[in-house]
Amino acid sequence: MKTTLITFFCLISSVAVVKADGLKGHVYDQQTGEPLVGVTIVLDQSKTVAVTGLDGSFEFKNLHAGKFVLQVSHLSYKPLRREVNLGDKDNPPLNIYMSERSSKSLGEVVVAAGNKAGTEKTARKLEQRSIQQLNVMSGAAIEVSPDLTVANVVQRISGVSVERSSNGDGQYAILRGMDKRYNYTTVNGIKIPSPDNKYRYVPLDIFPSDMLERLEVYKSLTPNMEGDAVGGVVNMVMKDAPDRLQINANLATGYSQMVLDKGFLGFDAGSMNARSPYEINGKNYDAKASDFGKGTLDYRNKSFAPNVVAGLSLGQRFFNNKLGVMVAGSFQNTYRGTTSTYYNNGMVDTAKYTVITSMQNRQYSEQQQRTGLHNKIDYTINDHNKIAFYQAYMQLLSFQTRDMVTTNFSNGDYNPAAGNAQLTYNMRSRKTNQQIYTANLTGDHKILPGILKVHWATAFSSARNAVPDYTSLSIDGVRKNFTDTKTTPGESTRRWERNTDNDITGLADITYTANIGGRDVDFIAGGLYRDKQRSSFFNNYVLRPANISALYGKDYNNYTDLDWEVQNPKGAVANALTYDASEKIAAGYGMFNYRSDRWEIVGGVRIEHTNQGYHMLFPQGESKPVNNQVYTDVLPSLNLKYQFAKHQQIRGSYFRSVNRPGFFEIVPGKSFQDEYWEWGNADLKRAIADNLDLRYELFPNHSDQLLVGIFYKKIKDPIEQTITADAIRGQDVYYRPGNFGNATNYGLEVDYIKFFHNFGIKANYTYTHSSITTDKSSRLRDKDGNLRTIVVQQTRPLYGQSEHIGNLSLLYKDVRRGWDAQLAAAYTGPRINTISQFVDNDLWQKGFVQMDFSIEKRIGSHFSVYGKANNLLNTPATIFIKGVNPENADLPGQGSNNETLIRKEYYKQNYLVGVRYKL
Repeated sequence: MKTTLITFFCLISSVAVVKADGLKGHVYDQQTGEPLVGVTIVLDQSKTVAVTGLDGSFEFKNLHAGKFVLQVSHLSYKPLRREVNLGDKDNPPLNIYMSERSSKSLGEVVVAAGNKAGTEKTARKLEQRSIQQLNVMSGAAIEVSPDLTVANVVQRISGVSVERSSNGDGQYAILRGMDKRYNYTTVNGIKIPSPDNKYRYVPLDIFPSDMLERLEVYKSLTPNMEGDAVGGVVNMVMKDAPDRLQINANLATGYSQMVLDKGFLGFDAGSMNARSPYEINGKNYDAKASDFGKGTLDYRNKSFAPNVVAGLSLGQRFFNNKLGVMVAGSFQNTYRGTTSTYYNNGMVDTAKYTVITSMQNRQYSEQQQRTGLHNKIDYTINDHNKIAFYQAYMQLLSFQTRDMVTTNFSNGDYNPAAGNAQLTYNMRSRKTNQQIYTANLTGDHKILPGILKVHWATAFSSARNAVPDYTSLSIDGVRKNFTDTKTTPGESTRRWERNTDNDITGLADITYTANIGGRDVDFIAGGLYRDKQRSSFFNNYVLRPANISALYGKDYNNYTDLDWEVQNPKGAVANALTYDASEKIAAGYGMFNYRSDRWEIVGGVRIEHTNQGYHMLFPQGESKPVNNQVYTDVLPSLNLKYQFAKHQQIRGSYFRSVNRPGFFEIVPGKSFQDEYWEWGNADLKRAIADNLDLRYELFPNHSDQLLVGIFYKKIKDPIEQTITADAIRGQDVYYRPGNFGNATNYGLEVDYIKFFHNFGIKANYTYTHSSITTDKSSRLRDKDGNLRTIVVQQTRPLYGQSEHIGNLSLLYKDVRRGWDAQLAAAYTGPRINTISQFVDNDLWQKGFVQMDFSIEKRIGSHFSVYGKANNLLNTPATIFIKGVNPENADLPGQGSNNETLIRKEYYKQNYLVGVRYKL
């Protein structure tokens, strides 16, 4: 009735009185009350034009008193004609309400397909109406942001920071200070597996951001959601079929400042064999040097390599909107460079702290080819039945070269004044192919409209990771006063690694709606079953030159000139990374949803049964070469929302969740990675967490918002990786997962959005405090001068948790002139990068600010040009240990800020310029 009266008033009102010399007002959606951006208002008498800004406001200046006719129009709304009478008295601003050409209700949390599913107003409405703690980044905001991948987009959301890859781009999401392992990722609400060769968390840099309708981050769970999220859930809602024909295309090019300055070092990947000699010829085959292509040793410089980004999406509905079709694709080919200084270190005793043993200067060159394809077909059979089929394929190809020079300090031959050093040279070439494919068929059926409905889904997902012919070459050299160089060949390793995760999932739920006390209450029951099968393969060969005394510049000028001999002809396939594994999860849940004028309550319980196991194909004497972990978890949850005033509400939640170990973590073998040994733990247990949330929400005018929340998490048996010594052979040190007692994590979140006509501000801040107490080793000298190790307990933050993180985005939008601009800064405070076995020896990453900029200019009705610039401040990634050993003070890069520098990496800026077409 209220909506009808508003509409009636807007249509019949012909005269409004406003202040002379000026006319101000706002334009709103008549159904939702939300301000409308980009509405054109024309004064008929003078043909003067105004366009509403980000808050729906408009203004005409220098008008004489009298009557004026306004023509109000917007592409998606019915045009209006209004008369206004300019008087001499102060009056409230003029409010205009517009109705959509084909109005649809946003009554449900999940928005139906339509042209507005990716808008900012839809994102805000989802946050407001969701029963869970939810933050949303709209497709419209993603499009004009400086970000090209989902990993970089997600850092703009409150409470979220990212862990970056070696090229400086975001890769994994850290939610509320909970490491990436404590979160899971879904596409359109269905979980996907990870292509990671060790763990179950999904690298978000594999997803191009231009394929998203919106990005959602859930920070609380309901019983119908899978229960293995302590930090939260990242849900990517992909583009859906619009109400009318929609075409969106973009093409851009750019460059990396680091590549422009330093050049790009590549290799010939064309000769790589996808399979190792062992796989091609059988287990009894003795590999020969001719079985290994020389392309991975053929290093070539490129002076300039442009980046290319392209995307295309087409969507439409047919047969009276019954059939919806959306097809989209994206391709990115980028070149990046990294300059890194790394210090190897060891622990002597607590008096001397850390001792630097060598310094490595590393230069990375990396080409990434990112491809994304997806399509969705949905068909509305009738008013009560709908089915949909969805497919997506993502691929990230990476070609990385690392050129490294190691200066050794531990041999006594280092003299800073003379410049003497013992050097080791290392070249590495690596191709990585990560793929994710997912397909699902879903159905929604109203068996008894308003009383009984059914939802079901079946899905197949596959994640693959392949690293063929990973080549590393090490040679020794002696450099006296840096004037005379002699290098001799050392050895080369060639390895193949590959893993595949295949998931088959089925889920269904049934909803019964009953009228209790004059209120509709939904009772939902459902279940899920998933069968995950994982295979992992690893093989390594060692090659040495036939002439081990050959000198560079005399006997050879290129590594491809050398003749190699295979030291282990049958390879090293017998290792901990060659195994099969499986995980079978059966879940059932029951929940209710109660709604009144002010309250909404969702509660219930989920039960998950897990059977996780592995089979080592080549055990090396491990005590558990075959093992299974079987357990059942009961996971209750309760979400409440109370609207205590107009535009104000408060929500609270409690849920219990789990975190399961990754397969690599529970396989008990030992394997050497790029820089250290890793060791699995067959006795590793799952972590269990109890989570509490409370949030106040203010939506003062349907576009602005203020969200203030607190959270608390208590985690039993948290899983963390730590550097630890072998209990039997104490001189061997490994990076190993373990359960560490109990941990707590609590904090505060503030999320603020405010628009001022053409300007806007988006800001969020999160304070997080976590605490965990674990055993640490301390090395002391007794009265006789002998070094001995004791175990003490030390309290520290959780791995990856920053005490302070924040985002600030300044927005400018001029719809009339077609300008969009955004300056975005993200701050991530100091956090633990690596956990050490020793007291006060953890590796920390310094706090840093990432600043990015984007701008877009519309040209005509369908075209626009845009630019994006990333990492404007060239902020380095800096890893350090607190405290300084005086023995290190004279070494390059050491002795400042009471810190021992471990690593410093620079990435420099990246620039992109492109053109976009929209229909």
